[in-house]
Amino acid sequence: MPTTPSHPDRGLPVRSEALQDLRSVPLRSVPLRSVPLCSVPLRSVALPHWLDPAEAFDRLFAESPYAIWLDAGADARSGVSYLAGAHHGSRLVTVSARAGTVTCSRPMDPATAPVTSVGTIFDFLRSEQGSTTQAADAPDDVGFRLGWVGWFGYGLARPGRASDGLPDGAPPDAALLFVDRAIAFDHAAHTVTLLAGSTTGEAGNDVEDWLLSTARRLGEQAAAPTPARPQASAEPLEVRWRHDETQYARLIDACQRRIAAGDAYQLCLTNEVTVAGSFDPLTVYRQLRAGSPSHHGGLLRFGAHALLSASPEEFLSVSPRGRLRTRPIKGTRPRSADSATDRMLAEELLASDKERAENLMIVDLMRNDLGRVAALGSVAVTSLLQVESYPHVHQLVSTVEARLAPGLTGIDAIEAAFPAGSMTGAPKASAMAILAALEGGDRGIYAGAFGYLGSDGTVDLAMVIRSIVLGPAGASIGTGGGITALSVPAEEIEETRIKARALISAIRASGGGPAPARGRGLVT
Repeated sequence: MPTTPSHPDRGLPVRSEALQDLRSVPLRSVPLRSVPLCSVPLRSVALPHWLDPAEAFDRLFAESPYAIWLDAGADARSGVSYLAGAHHGSRLVTVSARAGTVTCSRPMDPATAPVTSVGTIFDFLRSEQGSTTQAADAPDDVGFRLGWVGWFGYGLARPGRASDGLPDGAPPDAALLFVDRAIAFDHAAHTVTLLAGSTTGEAGNDVEDWLLSTARRLGEQAAAPTPARPQASAEPLEVRWRHDETQYARLIDACQRRIAAGDAYQLCLTNEVTVAGSFDPLTVYRQLRAGSPSHHGGLLRFGAHALLSASPEEFLSVSPRGRLRTRPIKGTRPRSADSATDRMLAEELLASDKERAENLMIVDLMRNDLGRVAALGSVAVTSLLQVESYPHVHQLVSTVEARLAPGLTGIDAIEAAFPAGSMTGAPKASAMAILAALEGGDRGIYAGAFGYLGSDGTVDLAMVIRSIVLGPAGASIGTGGGITALSVPAEEIEETRIKARALISAIRASGGGPAPARGRGLVT
């Protein structure tokens, strides 16, 4: 039977025994205790009141050109949401897979020139991480304790030639902001905690000033009105599909011919939807989360580009003790307003030979991917073919877990499993080559992953699906589904439409218009 997902995923409780007795104490009298955490001493201060993360983001980061919101969902009763914005000393790393380069900059400090070097994002992250060990007695549910937050685009895995260049206005293949100051909202405990780390060369009073000023601003906002948001534009927006229904049906046929020839078992064929215009990321995201709440939602705004996601799928999590987990989704049915019909659709999904086979193929692929970095004998399928229900769709979900092998880190696990098999097909290498020839364009960020890599070795990444990417040309949406020998073209086409519908609706309802963007901070 369908279940509403209750696992917290990006919803790990904020735990700090030292803070339990401080919540009723005025902030100025709170002793800020440094806690060793790799190379970043962590200070955590619990505020004496609850505040909704959406309101807090409006007050603190609505105009910030570099800001993140890892979202446990609208009206969440479990999980933790995290907010952060860049400050003068913050570092941003961006990647061009075509050029094979990594660029590190301080986006809020124009006097500091960016530094570009040859390498991959994984090389860079390893150099930043240093040596880490898996402590057997480390807590396994600490959540995000500062570190890198951003996206890994699908383009990292299938880069074009350097001479091709990126399309005008395309986002970087990967972009991560180093977050050393964040706000954690524990939805189950109804607590708000400020997290801050002192990085090398930073004065300690800078951190304390941030803690005091942030607490003061959050405390003052309880009675303040939420800024007004634009109404939906009266001008129609043009929605364009890279492949129309006839073209997509031909691509499905091509996939099935390659499957019949033995070149693949399953191919995750995708399409792209584009909407030209000027859109405010926060406004669009508010529309998206209202209509499609998800435990792995998120808004990442990095200058000219923003990723807005209502992702239901966990790509990879790694705990401080080295526990690995992936939760691939394969198998979809629409929801119905009629409860009997809705129940029938969920049961139909669970009974479908095609959907079950599709899910099992990806489970096997992910077992193999985790096995490359797992301790011998530790890979296990802990949940198989479970129906989870979201506002617009029922999904078939499985869970694969393992234990990280000694000497390896979460970065090794990401590299081994990326891109996720649920967005490639199987066998992975063959599927990716076939899809690159068929799809007629880059996927960009879509089908990649986003989330955090903590300074303590934790990882929590969601799939970039049910997502909108905003950039200088407007909005883009990726949508697709797994093609097998049993696929019915009309059903596959309808699945892509169902998945894109709520995203298109959020854009249309956001108040954006078809005119080019003008003004600071707008992402279009």
